[in-house]
Amino acid sequence: MYTEGDAAGAGAGRRGGVERGTVMRGVGDPLSPGWAALEGGEALGLDDEEVSARFPKVPSLPVSAECAEMILASLGGPPAPPEWTETMGFKVRGVGPGPTALNFTYQGEKKVATIHNVFAVIRGLEEPDRYILLGNHRDAWTYGAVDPNSGTAALLDIARRYALMMQRGWNPRRSIILCSWDAEEFGMIGSTEWVEQNLMTLGSKAIAYLNVDCAVQGPGFFARATPQLDELLIEITKKVKDPDNKEATVYEMWTKANDGIDIQRLSGIDSDYAPFLQYAGIPSVDMYYGKDFPVYHTAYDTYDWMVNHGDPFFQRHVAAAGVWGLLALRLADDLILPFNYLNYTNQLRGYVDILNNLLDGNISVHPLTLSIQALASVAKEVELEAEKLSAEQTTGEPGVLRRRALNDRLMLAERGFLDADGLPYGQWFKHLVYGPSDYRSRTSFFPGIAEAIWRSARMRSGEGQASIQHEIWRVARAIQRVADVLGGRPL
Repeated sequence: MYTEGDAAGAGAGRRGGVERGTVMRGVGDPLSPGWAALEGGEALGLDDEEVSARFPKVPSLPVSAECAEMILASLGGPPAPPEWTETMGFKVRGVGPGPTALNFTYQGEKKVATIHNVFAVIRGLEEPDRYILLGNHRDAWTYGAVDPNSGTAALLDIARRYALMMQRGWNPRRSIILCSWDAEEFGMIGSTEWVEQNLMTLGSKAIAYLNVDCAVQGPGFFARATPQLDELLIEITKKVKDPDNKEATVYEMWTKANDGIDIQRLSGIDSDYAPFLQYAGIPSVDMYYGKDFPVYHTAYDTYDWMVNHGDPFFQRHVAAAGVWGLLALRLADDLILPFNYLNYTNQLRGYVDILNNLLDGNISVHPLTLSIQALASVAKEVELEAEKLSAEQTTGEPGVLRRRALNDRLMLAERGFLDADGLPYGQWFKHLVYGPSDYRSRTSFFPGIAEAIWRSARMRSGEGQASIQHEIWRVARAIQRVADVLGGRPL
């Protein structure tokens, strides 16, 4: 359910390529589930039952498409499902047993290794205790020209640009932290352990996390974000030249390719945004150029592939760094944080409409409707308050305190979507709107409700409906918490 390496293109493009990937369930160090892995700190044993449960019982080994075709073509037995042939791209006859005998050799070792996260901090002048975080991981399965070094190159370029700006006298209003994560490929271990270690600090001081993993995989701009950041993301893409059409902006080519803006959401656990959003409730963005690149996690992910296929002139790298760096600048320097919760409200309404159709009117979604109405009312008031404070010329203490109070509400509202009990199938995942989607689910939102719908098919009618209704109420209460925090509701 929680495997990080499920992305498209196993062995695609080059039939001899072998795609690596972790098979561990969940994220973070399995020896410290729910707390930070620190030297000298508490750790489970390698043979502990809770650790063993995070890994499959049956050994597995990835093979190339070429090798898979040879093996599957030689099998007899009952016929394979038609979708196997459709998925594989070649004819699959039977599913065995035999007549082929396969010599499977597996070598593994159990060991504990030390990893290293690296940070650079630009301390804010006016609000040093408010953080904008930019993150990319540094480890790779093979050569990693795309994954992750295209993102690492963009992060280093942003650091270079910020250093030049500082030499000319610029300093951000709020602090900017550049994060280079280790052990992402093994289940977001570096970022997860750091978030667990600093949960209270991040919960009270982190404004947003901006993630870039594979900055450039090919043509076309793609973005995922929590909805209050949609408008800012759109504004920034209007200011950056498109790398493949110098007469247009990133925004223009982005909308042209999708017949409008297409910002996806962060329901998966395929990169380092997961602990920030799904565990700590921090507004997040993930963006990249290109999609489903054919050398994913193979030995062909090289500099040679990048200069011949991915980005021959490295202009997409420049554009990715431009969007990423400008997003951070706006979040670090704007007097009022550029968050728009009306976007969030509209997104939630769309989710409820889909959910209502899925439930066929048999279970009430009225609690969700009421809480979303409350959030919409508060979001409109906050938008007017932000416009008023932005227009004021007040520079004294009263104006500073009013802006600070509003910014805190904008920053903290996302935390309201967290629930201490977590999701039904994974307590660590606490965000009730965006969490890892079970393969059985037909939705990419409200994961707790989706899980309850699936489980209800195996329950008596009354029990199943009660379970779904309970999850609906949990989400409704979370949305109401967001409205209360955003509106500054007094105790």
